[in-house]
Amino acid sequence: MSAQGLHVVDAGALVTLRLDRPDTLNSLTFEIYRELTDTFRRLRAREHLRCVVVTGTGRAFCTGGDVKDIIGPLLSMDAAQLLGFTRMTCDLVGAMRALPTPIVASLNGTVAGAGAAIALACDLRVAAESARIAFLFVKVGLAGADMGAAYLLPRLVGYGRASELLMTGDFIGAQEALRIGLYNRVVPQETLEAETAAFVARLMRGPREGLRATKDALEREQSMSFEQALGHEARVQAELMLRPDFHEGFAAFSERRPARFQGAPAPGDEA
Repeated sequence: MSAQGLHVVDAGALVTLRLDRPDTLNSLTFEIYRELTDTFRRLRAREHLRCVVVTGTGRAFCTGGDVKDIIGPLLSMDAAQLLGFTRMTCDLVGAMRALPTPIVASLNGTVAGAGAAIALACDLRVAAESARIAFLFVKVGLAGADMGAAYLLPRLVGYGRASELLMTGDFIGAQEALRIGLYNRVVPQETLEAETAAFVARLMRGPREGLRATKDALEREQSMSFEQALGHEARVQAELMLRPDFHEGFAAFSERRPARFQGAPAPGDEA
């Protein structure tokens, strides 16, 4: 069962998580935080999972913590309770980054606060033109460094732009987010669902183990020296060369046809 305000659509190889509290701009509750974290942790054991999509309903993707459900109660918590809360929010991002499967954010509207951190924790972001984004934490007297933002954002947009976004908390539009590398695609509002589906379909038809190894390397090599990274990539690539997908990829290239990797859906059958 999904938490109230969160719909989980499980199609086997593809799982879609939809924030569904449009009347509150898909603000987060304690329950939704926990359910999202638990879901990502459960999905880690899903052997045949190929992609996860995170999106929202209405005119916002997610605008952060709900004022009544989260912000209000935080004001009366003691230090230990507050630390418990901040660790819970960081656990969500940790669970997302630990998932070996690619996660695509389909940003249907405003992306703010914890919503921006969730979008940032995804691997790829397809955004509607209305999807302005802001890391609002300093606007409420907190650090811009929240939910891994100070770690992840500079790796996407560079230190200077990350410093500006996290220190001002200002919104930027979707086209600017695309220009600086925060978004991967910006599409018209009315085509977001179709454009996301097409983007996801490419991932679904890709080599499952190859994509997982790519995400793992991107994550793991951030703490490696260049020499260690070269060694890691050499070992992983040699191992993948022993597997059927490599042989299929070479055969498809030689025969000038699309590759059909193990377990991948046929075109049009991604869901």
